[in-house]
Amino acid sequence: MTSADTIVAPATSTGGAIAIVRIEGPEAIAIADRLFSSKRGSLGEMAGYTMCHGIVHEEGRRIDDVMLSLYRAPHSYTGGDMVEIACHGSAYIVGEIVRIAIEKGARMATPGEFTKRAFLAGKIDLSQAEAVADIIAADSRASLTLADTQMRGGYSASLGELRGELVRLASLLELELDFGEEDVEFADRGELTLLLHKVENEIKRLITSFSTGNAIKKGVAVAIVGEPNVGKSTLLNRIVGEERAMVSDIAGTTRDTIEESVVMDGVTFRFIDTAGLHDTGDRLESMGIERTRKAVTKANIVVEMFDSVGEDVVTIAEGQHIIRVINKIDLRRHCTIPDGWLALSAKEGEGVDKLLNALRSCVDTGDVMRGETVVSNSRHYEALRRALESLVRAEESLQMGISTDLVAQDIHGVLDAVGEITGQVTNSEILARIFSEFCIGK
Repeated sequence: MTSADTIVAPATSTGGAIAIVRIEGPEAIAIADRLFSSKRGSLGEMAGYTMCHGIVHEEGRRIDDVMLSLYRAPHSYTGGDMVEIACHGSAYIVGEIVRIAIEKGARMATPGEFTKRAFLAGKIDLSQAEAVADIIAADSRASLTLADTQMRGGYSASLGELRGELVRLASLLELELDFGEEDVEFADRGELTLLLHKVENEIKRLITSFSTGNAIKKGVAVAIVGEPNVGKSTLLNRIVGEERAMVSDIAGTTRDTIEESVVMDGVTFRFIDTAGLHDTGDRLESMGIERTRKAVTKANIVVEMFDSVGEDVVTIAEGQHIIRVINKIDLRRHCTIPDGWLALSAKEGEGVDKLLNALRSCVDTGDVMRGETVVSNSRHYEALRRALESLVRAEESLQMGISTDLVAQDIHGVLDAVGEITGQVTNSEILARIFSEFCIGK
């Protein structure tokens, strides 16, 4: 994709009262002039940041009354000339405006092309571009705050400061190579070691934050597991407030995972009702149990349910939370509850609020809500892991007194990995993959 041509696409989905069609590129204003008329005259004579009322027409045929907003380069979202036409939300009207614009010289935009042009023009960096898609997809206050912090550049600033220091010291190391025969040192080894430790601590913090950031972005996965008939489906229905899962006294009623989302305290929780874990010769039940075990491995929190004190039927991994619950407390008021376990009645609703509070306590949103840098993107996470590997090698090389060129090479490995996050180091394949996940018109 280049900015040499002019593109057009709807910037809003159909079905609303108002829709917006966006035209961008060197011929955007001229093309808009050929399909739009107003009492203010030619768009070519209008200043940027101007809005006016008029009509979209084709050969004298009136298409719609619209409001047109005009942006002139470089003061636009993309950095190029851009026109946005706000029309009525009819799919036919939107389609006609796009068709006419194409006939007048534009072409249909590909997914994410407007934002990619903004990145190529230097209006935003790559992590900010990815945050645009995250803002659109945000379904809770926490996920929106997370994406907004990244969009406003807080994430980039944090990485940029560290990268700037590494660039300075890498350049000094490389300067030493030019004077290799004279045995001089331009980079203070003590300062370099301290800086590498500082960068390592920050990268480790970012890597650690991924489990929280990714969960908030995608929704905190809560797997409800246990043996058949302990009340898993009843609990799901109680939490979501509707009869979402089938409830029966017959063992094996739930044969597949059922998922529902609930927003609590600004965080989306994805509750997954699973098939009961038990030995069975039924092929369909066995398939459901296998899916249950997969759901457990992917869950952030596991709610393990019992109808009496029993042995664990699941094993959790490091970083996962488990909450053990005895259900049907309304039928056994005098049973002993082990320390750390919860007692509730999913049928009557008793104790469910304590379970919800326990779920909330498993998700620390403090850093996110304070606007601190939290990693939520898998691509960023993998880049940071590569940066950490290079960083550790650089530190080991310094301690062992290995040659300057190898230390510099490892530091460049850190710079390249961090640069991939912001787009300072990238390639067309990465860009194509990132922007292909955008919606058309953004």
